[in-house]
Amino acid sequence: MPLRVTLLAALLHEREREITDTLVELLISTVHRIGARAEKKVTEQLINAFKKVSGKENILFKLAEASLGTPEGTVRQVVFPAVSGGEATLRELVHEFKTRGPVYRRTVQTTLKASYTNHYRRGLIKLLDVLEFRSSNHAHQPVIEALALVARYASAGNTTYYPLGETVPVHKAMGGDWAEVVHRTDKRGRRRVVRMVYEVVAFQALRDSLKCKEIWVVGADKWRNPDEDLPQDFEARRVENYRELRKPLDPAVFVDELREQMTAELTLLNDGIPKLSWLDIAERKSGAIRLTAAEAQPEPRNLRRIKGEVQRRWGIVPLIDMLKEAVLRTGCLDAVTSVSGGGSLSPEVLAERLLLVIYAYGTNTGIKAVASGGHGHTEDELRYVRRRYLSAEAARAIAVQIANATFTARSTKLWGQGSTAVASDSTHVRAYDQNLFTEWHSRYGGRGVLIYWHVEKKSLAIHSQLINCTASEVAAMIEGAMRHGTTMDVEANYTDSHGQSEIGFGITRLLNFDLLPRIKRINKVKLYRPVAGEPDAYPQLSPALTRPIRWEIIAQQYDQMIKYATAIRTRTASTEAILRRFTRNASHPTYAAMLEVGRAQKTIFVARYLRLRDLQREIEEGLNVMESSNGANSVIAYGKGGEIASNRRDEQEMFVLCLRILQSALVYVNTLMLQDILNEPEWAELLTPADRRGLTPLFWSHIRPYGEVNLDMDTRLNLTAGSTVPRPRTAAAVEQPVLSPRDP
Repeated sequence: MPLRVTLLAALLHEREREITDTLVELLISTVHRIGARAEKKVTEQLINAFKKVSGKENILFKLAEASLGTPEGTVRQVVFPAVSGGEATLRELVHEFKTRGPVYRRTVQTTLKASYTNHYRRGLIKLLDVLEFRSSNHAHQPVIEALALVARYASAGNTTYYPLGETVPVHKAMGGDWAEVVHRTDKRGRRRVVRMVYEVVAFQALRDSLKCKEIWVVGADKWRNPDEDLPQDFEARRVENYRELRKPLDPAVFVDELREQMTAELTLLNDGIPKLSWLDIAERKSGAIRLTAAEAQPEPRNLRRIKGEVQRRWGIVPLIDMLKEAVLRTGCLDAVTSVSGGGSLSPEVLAERLLLVIYAYGTNTGIKAVASGGHGHTEDELRYVRRRYLSAEAARAIAVQIANATFTARSTKLWGQGSTAVASDSTHVRAYDQNLFTEWHSRYGGRGVLIYWHVEKKSLAIHSQLINCTASEVAAMIEGAMRHGTTMDVEANYTDSHGQSEIGFGITRLLNFDLLPRIKRINKVKLYRPVAGEPDAYPQLSPALTRPIRWEIIAQQYDQMIKYATAIRTRTASTEAILRRFTRNASHPTYAAMLEVGRAQKTIFVARYLRLRDLQREIEEGLNVMESSNGANSVIAYGKGGEIASNRRDEQEMFVLCLRILQSALVYVNTLMLQDILNEPEWAELLTPADRRGLTPLFWSHIRPYGEVNLDMDTRLNLTAGSTVPRPRTAAAVEQPVLSPRDP
């Protein structure tokens, strides 16, 4: 009984924190929606009348010339004829100014106030009643005082202004475009604060401060006091923490090392530019750097023949059989136990049902559709196994074990030494629009979720995670590289354009792995100087150079940066929660130092990237592997048109994990098939260098993901590669002859 009460108390405590986090996210999204709807409404009203007037400078010159030439004439006689189009052009010019200038902003603000007053205010006021806001930064205390004022006058009726004797806290959000709207002169000529406008401004300031955790919420988890995100024993374990990150205790040593690397890379680039035919740096409006794309590499000629031989030997293999073969060879289901303890299912029956449930989720066809196959297991039985046995932790462990088995089974003669680099990117998966929890992604333009993948250079997914549409992809990249759980040692990460973040460069430098992004707008990139007072140090690079790095800021905040990096390493909080402090709205001093480290590291990377053709190709090849992985996912998860039928977080996460299991099983078995073929001398001799470069185990021309699901545990694929892997002890504990599906 005491144990049960303790567990119930822990559950309620975690549930309360989860609900608090959800309420905070609801507040943030609601305030954002008010502003977005107001801007959209005003834009739609003005867009039809908007017409950009070209040649404003010529119009101004003609007006001035006509006015000075005939100063005694009337406007209609002198000014209107001087402009092409006459009065109509001038009217359009005035309208353009109104729609694009301060009048437009005031119109948006007025519409925003009306929307807030009529619809959203009641819900936001109720959130103020249940959420308690705090701040560790005195600069943001006026916002909390403003919220207290809003709550105190929440039921004051239709009062236009706050009373004259009331102290109205002033915060920075009241300035700028809002200054003229928040204050108004009453009938007696007194300058007063408009209550409803002040409430809107207070909620917008709260949203901005919450997003960078300058204001936090009592009783929350993700939105808790940011000081709790940091390791509380950092001071006591300082030497150990620095050693784990392989960083010197003296900030001067760190600064000197970073500065020396910058100097060396910029010197190599500056001296090598005359020999780099693909690079030109000069003053130009479009950007100083002009980089010619690398020439195409030779096409592999024999890979199609090898894939054809795979299909000839093993035929068209059902996807469920690929999963079964990977499970039986790796024993990855051994660790699956009941989440509630106990369980009466035999290992053989449990393994079969787990395979079917994983297949149902990974292909997105659903348990009901899979239950109709020829295997003898009912829908209720499969749903019981899903609920009782297949947790997210179990699915993640299965995927990790298959990945590790793939690394073990690989032939170094064929695949080379183990890779230490991964490519990462997000994929948008659409979801049914069912309720308020459905998310909308502004960039992809649809409802759904994001799956963030980490795929190593030989096409094996080592990590996958479900992230919100508004989540930081830099945080997801760091999370996957640090916590993939496989035996792979990640030392470099290829990313698309989102990896250009200076914060990303800074934190990866502290965490000891290289960030290698593809920079699309390379012409606009600026290189920072390593030292001040040497304007002519790099004459070939001067058009692309900007200010020196502020090393003193890095030295001052070095210990704090190490503390944040240690928090990510030791997982005292999620990477996203920690990096949330480092956003554009933040005034945190460590943020400024992290930016300087990132700018220095980005300069080092860009200098190498521009100088080394091989690095450019390496990044492109890594990201091409990522695109190929996305193509495989679209083939595997074909059910329901590729849309997730649920917006329950646990169901979406299970879809992501099971999809990763299926793709990992496909890569594992394909690896063994290719090794079986290429171990034969006549096939190995066919491989050219281009073939070896393009060889990948992620292909699916011999796979059948569709059709009726027939699971037969007695038939096996005839594979000799990797046969030394121990037989599992669950369903495969019953020894079966190793047969090909085509054998009698």
